[in-house]
Amino acid sequence: MTAPTLAPPAPGDDRADPGPEGPGPRARRSRIGTRLVPARWPVLGLLMVLITAAVVYDTITISSDHRVQGTLRVTVGQLHRDQAELSVDRSRIASVTSTLSSRLSGTTRVSEEDASTRQSLASSVRTDDLQSLDIATLRTCLTGVSTAVGAIATSNLQGAVDSITSASSACRLLDATSGGLAYPFDFPDPFILPVGDEYYAFATNSAAGNIQIIESSDLSRWTTIGDALPHLAAWAKSGATWGPSVLPRDGTYVLYYSALDGATGEQCISDAVATQPQGPYVDSTTAPLVCQLNLGGSLDPSPYVAPDGTPYLTWKSQGAAGQAATLWAERLGPRGTKLVGATPSPLLDPTRAWQAGVVEGPDMVVASGRYLLFYSANNWKTADYAIGVADCSGPLGPCSDPSDAPLLGSGPSFSGPGGPSVFTDSAGHQWLAFHAWLPGRVGYPNSRSLFMVRLTIDGTSVQTGW
Repeated sequence: MTAPTLAPPAPGDDRADPGPEGPGPRARRSRIGTRLVPARWPVLGLLMVLITAAVVYDTITISSDHRVQGTLRVTVGQLHRDQAELSVDRSRIASVTSTLSSRLSGTTRVSEEDASTRQSLASSVRTDDLQSLDIATLRTCLTGVSTAVGAIATSNLQGAVDSITSASSACRLLDATSGGLAYPFDFPDPFILPVGDEYYAFATNSAAGNIQIIESSDLSRWTTIGDALPHLAAWAKSGATWGPSVLPRDGTYVLYYSALDGATGEQCISDAVATQPQGPYVDSTTAPLVCQLNLGGSLDPSPYVAPDGTPYLTWKSQGAAGQAATLWAERLGPRGTKLVGATPSPLLDPTRAWQAGVVEGPDMVVASGRYLLFYSANNWKTADYAIGVADCSGPLGPCSDPSDAPLLGSGPSFSGPGGPSVFTDSAGHQWLAFHAWLPGRVGYPNSRSLFMVRLTIDGTSVQTGW
């Protein structure tokens, strides 16, 4: 095949001869139609940069917003989870608190059950002790008491005394406690008189007569002697002979007691004399030794001897004419049958709340260089009755007891202790004798038995114990 022949350029065609200067004007004009004019490029480029930058910025902003929203959603989700966990924790705390409260309640219940169990065990032990006693011991006690009751009903006083004496030791064994019970029969307002190796105990009138008297050589087993005062003074009425006490004087013994004055009906104090401690005591007086009628009468006499050998008598005035019950003291003559002081000296009146307006049954003791006044206070028919002790400035007082509580009050083995009597045994030990109700048997017509506890006195304190 023959190659085509190219026609020569026509005259006037710019493409024919570009010349030495390159393409001519036509050639330049023809390029305008095929590409952008170089002079407009910078504006368009800037515009494109701005548009691209705006798009990029928006994209970045939107992306950032999405990230923030995502973070916010995560935070909100975490907050919800935290709230849920907090709710769970609160529930757990409530559960733990409830469990702890239940356990504490259980602990309290267990403690109460333990205390109840201990009490039941103690009761069982006591029951076992009683059951383990020899039947003969129980029979001896019951027989003696029954016989004494029958003798009293038929006015057989000596028979009642004999029966009580035979049953005393056996009945005491039935106590099975260490509570200080010494004599398990009615023995109020006791007074203990040591004579050598023997001990004589006196008490307010009961089945044994005007003044009860019992004897012991060991302070444990007591023998009933009978009536220390078979006959009262001519001025006295029978039936209310109270608070006996005894003062040894130069081979004789002086018994002080209170009895009803036949003329006035008030309690007054008398004295009787014997040549041996167990009596019989004889009262030959024609008038009372002490009788404060203007103060409601006088009772509860008790003697004591100062270190210089001088005897004194203490007692109680019942209270009248606006004056409360008061304890008094006055000096006695050498024989102990007369008061020789100018006037009675007041020792103590009730100023403490626990005394409830009553002080009585005084017993003055000189020990460790101190004058100590033991006494009873409160209502004698209740478990609130108790024994106090006051310090005194001398044999005639005054005395003061600043304590907010008594020296000896009700306890597990006895209730309403009173009628204190301090004495020293043959071995030099000090004791506090007193009467008290048995727990659960407080008030008349129940009996007040004889109890004893050890007493410790030093220069600053007074303590009781077994």
